[in-house]
Amino acid sequence: MTGGMTSGSHVLSVELLARVEGEGGMHVHVQDGEVRDVHLRIFEPPRFFEAFLRGRAYTEPPDITARICGICPVAYQMSACLAIEDACGVTVPEEIRLLRRLLYCGEWIESHALHIFMLHAPDLLGYDGAIEMARDHRELVESALRMKRAGNDLMAAVGGRSVHPVNVRVGGFHRLPTHAELAVLRPQLVAAREEAIAAVPVVSDFAFPDFEQPHLYLSLTSEHGYPLESGSLSTTAGLTAPVRDFGSHVVEQHVAHSNALHSTFDGQPYVVGPLARYSLNYASLAPLAREAAEAGGLGPTCRNPFRSIIVRTVELIHALDEAIRLIDGWQGALVAAVPVAARAGEGHGATEAPRGLLYHRYRFDDDGTILTAQIVPPTSQNQAAIEADLRAFVQANLHLSHGELTHQCEVAIRTYDPCISCATHFLDLDVERR
Repeated sequence: MTGGMTSGSHVLSVELLARVEGEGGMHVHVQDGEVRDVHLRIFEPPRFFEAFLRGRAYTEPPDITARICGICPVAYQMSACLAIEDACGVTVPEEIRLLRRLLYCGEWIESHALHIFMLHAPDLLGYDGAIEMARDHRELVESALRMKRAGNDLMAAVGGRSVHPVNVRVGGFHRLPTHAELAVLRPQLVAAREEAIAAVPVVSDFAFPDFEQPHLYLSLTSEHGYPLESGSLSTTAGLTAPVRDFGSHVVEQHVAHSNALHSTFDGQPYVVGPLARYSLNYASLAPLAREAAEAGGLGPTCRNPFRSIIVRTVELIHALDEAIRLIDGWQGALVAAVPVAARAGEGHGATEAPRGLLYHRYRFDDDGTILTAQIVPPTSQNQAAIEADLRAFVQANLHLSHGELTHQCEVAIRTYDPCISCATHFLDLDVERR
């Protein structure tokens, strides 16, 4: 079809969308040239983590919830630890916080390298996937694999292994890495940092659709710098609040067309993730990362989701630089973990997963048995905003051909990097026109 889609009856369908996780579909209703409704239907079955945490011991969530995602296990472990320690009235020593931050850097490095070069770049270079892209851009793919390996090796050194780390526990770690074990990673991280900096002109030279998000942005902000392992809530509307206030603003609800919950912030769609973090924390970036942002054509804010690939590259540089700084300053710790005694209460924890803010809440009885658990991952928080973006994007691009509009809808969803924990394929898209 070459004449656009501004008249007649059309159905767009993508039975399987690669390079995202989960299974679902999108239904677009267009009537008289106007997009009346968009439903992003998520078919993935409920996984019941919150339900089967009930009745477990307060020490178990870091290991159990890490299994939610093979790409972002540290995010689940760190948010769980913060919530449990909050309920038990414990604040870990600074040395343990720094080691947690270092472990989190490893997760950001491997996750961002994966998304930027293997999932997002093929769209912008016109390839079906990373394998096809590698035929013409082998050096770019090999560089991405080296950067990802640097993140994985850092996670293994601090966390005990690179997937579902086993060294994390409530109150700290089972074992402290030695200075020598961390120092040996430094040359690899320095080389990866140089490769990430070299990637900035590549990703910033892609052709991006002209599209701006109007949504509220939500991120953590932290006195310790660019937010990773801790912080307080911050929005582009000017709100600053402790993490325990998350439930006062965010409401999760079921919608008929999706097994995934939709979240709203004070009744409106909102966005978490790289664009929100960057726009609310630009001043906290490492100098090298700010220089990369400027070189990539970014200002202190970015609201174009298609340009999120540049923002992620800037964050990749920051995570590598931060990891090097933390390794250089590591002097060890007196203990690997501090005692965390069970008590009745409720605790809240939030950290910044690569895909955005991840919130945990737990309530315990006197002996630390879990009574209730709530986990709000980034993708469910972004669901309503994704639908709103698609509605606006489709409306503005009805002149495109059937195939091109279908492709652009896929790309628009992939810019959010929906969570990779559930399945391999995501979108079955059809457009109904009347």
